[in-house]
Amino acid sequence: MKIAKVLLVLAVLSTLFITTARADEITDWNRNLFEAARLNVPPTSPLAVTRNAALVQAAVFDAVNGIERRYTPVHVDPAAPDGASKRAAAVQAAYAMLIRLYASQTAALSAKRADSLAAIDDSPLSIDLGIAWGQTVADAIWTWRLTDGISPAPPPFLGGLNVGQWRPTPPGFLPGAGVQFSYMTPWVIASPSQFRPAGPPALTSDRYAAEFNETKTMGSLNSTSRTDDQTLFSRFWNVSSASAYWNQIANSLADKRHFSFSKRARLLALLNLAIADAGIGCFEAKYTYVFWRPVTAIPLANTDGNPATIEDLSFTSLLITPNHPEYPSGHSCLSGAAGEILAQTFGEHAKLTVTSDAPEMAGVVRSYRGFSEILQEIRDARVFAGIHFRSACNAGQQLGAGVADYVKANALQRVPGADDDDEDN
Repeated sequence: MKIAKVLLVLAVLSTLFITTARADEITDWNRNLFEAARLNVPPTSPLAVTRNAALVQAAVFDAVNGIERRYTPVHVDPAAPDGASKRAAAVQAAYAMLIRLYASQTAALSAKRADSLAAIDDSPLSIDLGIAWGQTVADAIWTWRLTDGISPAPPPFLGGLNVGQWRPTPPGFLPGAGVQFSYMTPWVIASPSQFRPAGPPALTSDRYAAEFNETKTMGSLNSTSRTDDQTLFSRFWNVSSASAYWNQIANSLADKRHFSFSKRARLLALLNLAIADAGIGCFEAKYTYVFWRPVTAIPLANTDGNPATIEDLSFTSLLITPNHPEYPSGHSCLSGAAGEILAQTFGEHAKLTVTSDAPEMAGVVRSYRGFSEILQEIRDARVFAGIHFRSACNAGQQLGAGVADYVKANALQRVPGADDDDEDN
């Protein structure tokens, strides 16, 4: 009886080890993606990261799925040669996409590719077939998305000087960023405007006055109302991209649930497709409403027609204001999408621990009791940073959740008759 129990335990441990090991290439190359974005000179912007991450994870998913043929693809129909290694295909798909996105890091990425391929215990022929298939998939997705509207860059956007209208903000007074994302071809949703929110509150409304005064009080550089922890988490959620944080959370939870190789590939594809489309929908709304930032609105409050808002000519926000319109909040859009995908996958009350890849946040660990708690903190962080009004954060997370629901219901769907095994999501 004791021997049987020992054998059972060993069998379970062996299964868990194999499942985790099989996920290594997916996890490693997801981390390589965000490391490359961080090490790029200059670091890749949070908005551009959404597109890059979708490119990589779409390629990885279609490479794996092209061998297993379980789900509808992102773009490339399953057509891998028999016997192709899905591990090698995933590595090559990620690598082939990353050296296009980060050509200056080719040497480092090539070394990582060599290490990954050397660790695969499939036959040499299987590995070669997987490499060829992964390259085919990456080439096809890259060519497809070259026509998504990312280029050519549009002319500089300077907004306007009308009351309530966005215009370049201090200290750089840069033109509006990411204009092309407002009309970019989405990955899954029907159009950039599909989930457009209703718009910011009227300048003369009580709601606007309340939100104005909250940001003015809590978001100023020298606020005496903001706690030390509120200052910390406002900085924490700003030093890295939303995509980097949410992919870290996804991998951590997938580790705890012992996700298989295939299940993790699908999860990261769904996550990053939803984030990318939320970014597109967000910037469509931003450049539709072109609403002013607090750093503009607070010094010009005497022009807004609302007696409950009082100007402060010396107002400086805790964090530097991003150079694009205020409504809705970009971070909130991306986080709303990510939180919805992961809540549907792991349950609303999954326990979360989050760290940052930014050196200045080394040693900082944030813990949460569920997705609602983390999303509330992210909304607060943008207000307490002095760069958003609360409506922008609420509307952004609602937009993101709507996008995520649509992506989950319409993308990467199980093919009728496909194998139904422990790797199904």
